[in-house]
Amino acid sequence: MKRERTIARVTMWGAAGNLLLAAFKLLAGIFGHSAAMVADAVHSLSDLVSDVVVLVMVKIGSRGIDKNHDYGHGKFETLATVVVAVILLAVGGELLYSGIDTIRLIAQGATLPVPRAVALWAAIVSILVKEGLYQWTACVGKRVNSPAMITNAWHHRSDALSSVGSALGIGGAMLLGGKWIILDPLVGCLISVFIIAIAVKMILPALHELTEGSLPEEMENRIIALMSVPGVTNVHGLKTRRNGPSIILSAHVVVDPDITVTEAHHLSVLAENAVRAEFGQETQISIHIEPNESAE
Repeated sequence: MKRERTIARVTMWGAAGNLLLAAFKLLAGIFGHSAAMVADAVHSLSDLVSDVVVLVMVKIGSRGIDKNHDYGHGKFETLATVVVAVILLAVGGELLYSGIDTIRLIAQGATLPVPRAVALWAAIVSILVKEGLYQWTACVGKRVNSPAMITNAWHHRSDALSSVGSALGIGGAMLLGGKWIILDPLVGCLISVFIIAIAVKMILPALHELTEGSLPEEMENRIIALMSVPGVTNVHGLKTRRNGPSIILSAHVVVDPDITVTEAHHLSVLAENAVRAEFGQETQISIHIEPNESAE
């Protein structure tokens, strides 16, 4: 519950920041004659959607095991990561399309109005606020092991990066003349490619988990080493998968055929405790005891 409250608190503050910043940038874009800043405001509003997704999915994902979910609800948080990453992909795609279209218009001789100082100040404020929200959200996301939070943090940074493009375009146009507003779409295109790459990087591990992908080989080797407690002669048939922030595994543990059932059970408990001590008490483990046939 503490983890859920932490995620909710940070995400709610992020949502409040997005709402206030979107309103500020929208007004600055309208009164500052900056289409780039109006688009930036819409980008901030799109971040609100990802905030809602994270809040809802993490709330569901924090539920424990019930009659319909024998392994808990951890994958709902993974699903949130996918949804937020898809939104990030859409934002990156929209920025790329918009940037290319604006460059095309400028190349064809279109002129855009020179923006006012209020639009530049809005861009600067957006960069500072959104980068701060990124750093905070990403830091907490790593601490509580929440890929959904980390992906949502990149929504904050993508907004900051789009504001960098807006600031360059607006500042260039104000200082050097209207034709330099082309800096905005040029930088925006570069930033959009970066945003798309980050979204792909975030979505691939989440899809791997949702399709029951195994843990990395080094983690599986570590699990085998931890389960090889004194009295266990071999560990094989290891199967692993993620369940949101926790992991699920099953394995065959080989023991001396002459020990009692009670002793074999004790060894399995030691093996389970060793794994949970490193990977968390929420780790779900299923052990099948086998006799060491070579010892017979």
